Amino acid sequence: MKKVAFYTLGCKLNFSETSTIARMFEQRGYKKVDFTDQPDIFIINTCSVTENADKKCQKVVKEARKIAPNAYIAVIGCYAQLKPNEIAALPGVDAVLGAAEKFRLLDLLEDFKPSGKAQVFASPIEKANLRFDAAYSYGDRTRTFLKVQDGCNYHCSFCTIPLARGASRSDTPENILAKVHQIAATGQVREIVLTGVNTGDYGIINGKRIYKLIDLLTRLETVEGIARFRISSIEPNLLSDEIIDFVAQSKKFAPHFHIPLQSGSDRILALMRRRYRRQLYAERIARIKSLMPHCCIGVDVIVGFPGESNEDFLQTYHFLSELDISYLHVFTYSERANTPASTMAGRVPERVRSERSHMLHILSDKKRRYFYQQNIGRKATVLFEDDIEEGNMHGFTENYIRVSAKYDPLLIGEMKTVQMTAINDKGYMEVCEPVPAEEREFVTNFDALT
Repeated sequence: MKKVAFYTLGCKLNFSETSTIARMFEQRGYKKVDFTDQPDIFIINTCSVTENADKKCQKVVKEARKIAPNAYIAVIGCYAQLKPNEIAALPGVDAVLGAAEKFRLLDLLEDFKPSGKAQVFASPIEKANLRFDAAYSYGDRTRTFLKVQDGCNYHCSFCTIPLARGASRSDTPENILAKVHQIAATGQVREIVLTGVNTGDYGIINGKRIYKLIDLLTRLETVEGIARFRISSIEPNLLSDEIIDFVAQSKKFAPHFHIPLQSGSDRILALMRRRYRRQLYAERIARIKSLMPHCCIGVDVIVGFPGESNEDFLQTYHFLSELDISYLHVFTYSERANTPASTMAGRVPERVRSERSHMLHILSDKKRRYFYQQNIGRKATVLFEDDIEEGNMHGFTENYIRVSAKYDPLLIGEMKTVQMTAINDKGYMEVCEPVPAEEREFVTNFDALT
């Protein structure tokens, strides 16, 4: 039985795809092992959102060669689609598979025997036959990441994803519900996170819009056996009032949104080719908070985009400071080949990018702590994870507060109703003993809790 190890770089979508490919190997008789367990085959699933992601791929390949010098190394994913020949030139790489080929690697590579020269299977994205390949993670983490959408039609000026994954496309509601019922039948999964490249654009099938995201959400609400669902990142222009209102009254969907902003300057948003302006973004946040005061709101923001002046950055900083949000994911702009932004004038020096990033990281820490403070004394349902640190275990509430509790092996993978009591020195929320059973019935509508 050959041993195969997997390494995933990038987003939840990548993680769902890696997990699915791993199950395909196991069904063919391979044994999945840890990366350091002398595998016969390494599968590295790559990201290419930033230059740093490319460098990480190169480092993982180098580490794989150290662990098992004679192992077969296959690189798949976004970086593999964008720069297949660059990866093929890396010492030790035996195969490179692009977007249309990665789910067929077992058939394309057959016996996984090194030939001395890397094989490249990467069709040009505009010519590739890009079907929707279903994927979900299972057995690797407490939550399951379920792929419902792939590709993107937006073509933001800084982004390589349309070049790496192609046009927007989705699975049908019937197929997705079948997967959800399959996951629920295991009895091991309490939470499912809906993922995609542009999740809010769900519903395009064979190039035509057939459904909207709300159509899928309303059908998932009726599924038994899954305690809660969470929507991954969703564009502000696609986060409709209908979706916000639905989540506000839902007993299944978590009060948590991750909404990319990228810049608080309308001038920079225009250069980025984003499909909204700051006023619309502020309106979305206001509506969410009016209906779900304790909803968690995460924000993506990019610093150092070409032409971003001090005034543009300060507009972003002050806009974020005034918004009722919970945390930031801060990205430092990096030039990506074949994107319009890479040729724009006004390159921001690396030092300035770093300084702006540091300022927003500090702001994020303040936002997160304030959000946690607002929840002290409230009851919530925590999904505990296999994340043990210094005798304590961790998990997340409906509204994505990370909690810390005394380790109990029986709690791993379980959902327990707790009361949040204080923030510890690591920035996690401490909780008291599980709330008595007679009180748990109140934990249905999160914002009705006291």
